[in-house]
Amino acid sequence: MAFTVAIDGPAAAGKGTISRAIANRFGFEYLDTGLLYRATGAKVAAGMAPLEAASSLTPEDLARGDLRTAEAGQAASRVAAMADVREALVAFQRDFARRGTGAVLDGRDIGTVICPGAEVKLFVTASDTVRADRRWRELADPSLTRDAVLEDLRARDRRDRERAAAPLRPAQDAVVLDTSQMDIDAAVSAAAARITAALG
Repeated sequence: MAFTVAIDGPAAAGKGTISRAIANRFGFEYLDTGLLYRATGAKVAAGMAPLEAASSLTPEDLARGDLRTAEAGQAASRVAAMADVREALVAFQRDFARRGTGAVLDGRDIGTVICPGAEVKLFVTASDTVRADRRWRELADPSLTRDAVLEDLRARDRRDRERAAAPLRPAQDAVVLDTSQMDIDAAVSAAAARITAALG
């Protein structure tokens, strides 16, 4: 059964954690689409042309250990603003989304561009300060301050929302899930309830 769950939202809102938990709970495949852009950005930073980098991704590229750094996030945001890079990665994501086992994809434009026909669309968000605190704790880098992480996060949000190609925004029919005051169990339960209802 092809059943797609599209989970979008800004950085550190909890969408990745929710997506992985949902995939495990329902036995769906999971794709963190941000890794595609992070891996592309890393290859560009190493000197490769953006379109070539996006078109030549391998499973090894997605398994790199340095893709969760703040630098990789900024590189991802820069290449994600390039229309030709996004186009090169669309087919991969759409093919993944219609796997017969069901699929959960998380990113910035899954419900609006990649899978507008997804059976469930969630937009996971939280306040800037809550997201910055989460990311600061996750990075656990003594050289970074919360304020620096907040500034970095806001710059990335601005770039993601203002880009011409597939800007960050909720799909019209997405359920908005604000996790600012939620723990992970409550957020996953809310998402799971929506999916259970859609599965009938």
